Amino acid sequence: MSIVEMTPEQLRHFIQDRHEKAFALIDVRQPGEYEHGHIPGARLMPLPELVQTMESLPRDQELVFYCHSGGRSLAAAAMVADEEIAGKTLYNLTGGIMAWDGGLTADFPRVQLFGDQDAMGTMLRTAMNLEKGALNYYTRVHGRYEGQPWAKVFADLALAEIGHARTVFHFLRQIEAPADEFDGVFERLPGDVLEGGMSLDSALQKLSTVQGRVCMRLIELALQIEYAAYDLYRTMADRSGGAAARETFMTIAQAEKAHMRTLVEAMDTCS
Repeated sequence: MSIVEMTPEQLRHFIQDRHEKAFALIDVRQPGEYEHGHIPGARLMPLPELVQTMESLPRDQELVFYCHSGGRSLAAAAMVADEEIAGKTLYNLTGGIMAWDGGLTADFPRVQLFGDQDAMGTMLRTAMNLEKGALNYYTRVHGRYEGQPWAKVFADLALAEIGHARTVFHFLRQIEAPADEFDGVFERLPGDVLEGGMSLDSALQKLSTVQGRVCMRLIELALQIEYAAYDLYRTMADRSGGAAARETFMTIAQAEKAHMRTLVEAMDTCS
């Protein structure tokens, strides 16, 4: 099986154009390197671990490997190809993360928001609360800058968070019968944590200190939140044991990716 070299620009388009279920992005660096900064949605599999656990790699997804500068990831891809484990195309990011000019997420995805032993219903309610936290934040941003022409993007994002929460509620109703309809359940959630794990209070504190090019700074902050959210849900999908849980978190990750695209496009409105 051949290995396809991919430039950072090609990888950005690759991630945007494919559904989350179609590919896996694999970081073969060490945990400390990953924690310092990684591409959102990347699954950490240090090269020594990957060598021992190749059989766990998905056979129904395209696999994209990357490391610091491209050497370790090329070796990883070559070993996977040699063992004929993958059923889809193998890619290597040319130049590694040193060449990557897209967004990065620091720290590990805050999967402690979802306890390892949490029942599916509890995890989905947690996801709904994260969506409400983002809704609360974007509503505050829009309210503070409502007179600005670029503020509408934050109102649109707030509405989209409600749509995401409804999607989560739809999955919740497939596994249990909530005592109330969506509006009642959503109203009672505190919405005190944003999707990436940042507390609402911390996000609002950052909002109060924004100066200079306010529009660009706010979009950059929102991108950090959405990158972290995408990273969290993608990681939860990879770690979920059941097909239903994986499908749920992949769907949410796909929606978060759409938010990132909306924010990037909104940069053109800043002037």
